[in-house]
Amino acid sequence: MTRIRKHALKDMTFAEFRERLSDKPVILLPFGSQEEQGPHAPMGDFMLTEAVAGQVAEAADAIVAPTIPFGYADFFKTIAGGIQLRPSTFSAVVEDTVTAFLDHGIEHILILNGHTSNAPLFDQTLRRIRTERGVSIPFVNLWQSIPDALWKELHGSSVAAARGHGGEPLTSIYLHLCPELMRMDLARPSMRAKAFGLPTGGVNNVQFEGMPVHVQLNCHEVNADGMLGGDPLLASAEKGARMVEYLVGFCARFVAHMRSCDMRSVAGFIPDGTKEAS
Repeated sequence: MTRIRKHALKDMTFAEFRERLSDKPVILLPFGSQEEQGPHAPMGDFMLTEAVAGQVAEAADAIVAPTIPFGYADFFKTIAGGIQLRPSTFSAVVEDTVTAFLDHGIEHILILNGHTSNAPLFDQTLRRIRTERGVSIPFVNLWQSIPDALWKELHGSSVAAARGHGGEPLTSIYLHLCPELMRMDLARPSMRAKAFGLPTGGVNNVQFEGMPVHVQLNCHEVNADGMLGGDPLLASAEKGARMVEYLVGFCARFVAHMRSCDMRSVAGFIPDGTKEAS
C-alpha cells in the first residue's frame, strides 16, 4: 500500500514527523485573524491564509503547522464577532509557536501572515528571537505580496478603487476559495467618514493639507461597516484564482530558496553546494 505524503502537521503522527526531520523540512506557520470583512464576507479570514498555506506546503513539499486564527487589531474591537489578542499575548503566541520548533533544532521556519496589523509585532518578536537564539525567521505578508503588474492586469485603471479592507484582494480570494460563504447581495463600496472634520486615511490618520496626521480611530468611525477602502463589487472568483496562483508560486519559490540558506548566517546561502564565506 502506497502511503500518501502528508504536508499538514496536524495529519501526521509524531513518528511520521520525526522521519521527515532528516530531510530538514521547511515549516510553514500560518497566522490570520477573526475580524469583520464588511457585510458580505465571513469574519474568519484565517481560512484564506490556511488554504493558501496548505497549497504552498504541497507545491513546495513543506510542512504546514496548524493556523493561528487570531491576530492583533484593536481598531476592530468595536464590531462584535472579532477576537483580538493583546500585543503581549500575540507576541507570546508567536514566540511559543516558533520556539516549539527551535527547541528541537528545526530552524527552517517561514511565517505566512494573512493579517497586515500583525506585521510590527512579528518584527519585534522575531528580532528578539534572533538576538536570543541566533536564528532568523522570515515572514511573508501574503496580501501585500501581490505585485503591481498583477493588480494592473486584473483591475486596470480601477486598482485604487478596488483595493482596501472589505474590498480587494480578500473579496476575490474568498469568492475563489469559499464562494458558498459569501453574501455578495450585501456588498457595497466603501465610503469613508470624516473625523475631526477631516478626511480619514484609515484607522490611524486623518489628512490635513494633504498630509497624514496620526490619530487613533476605530474601524466603525471610518466606515459603519468597518470597510476601510475598496469596492467589493469589482471582485470576482477568476481574479481570486489568479491571485492565489501567484501567491502559492511566490511562496513556494521562496521555500525552495530557504532550503539553501543557513538561518543562523545572513551570508549562509549555498546556491551551488558551497557555503559562502561569512
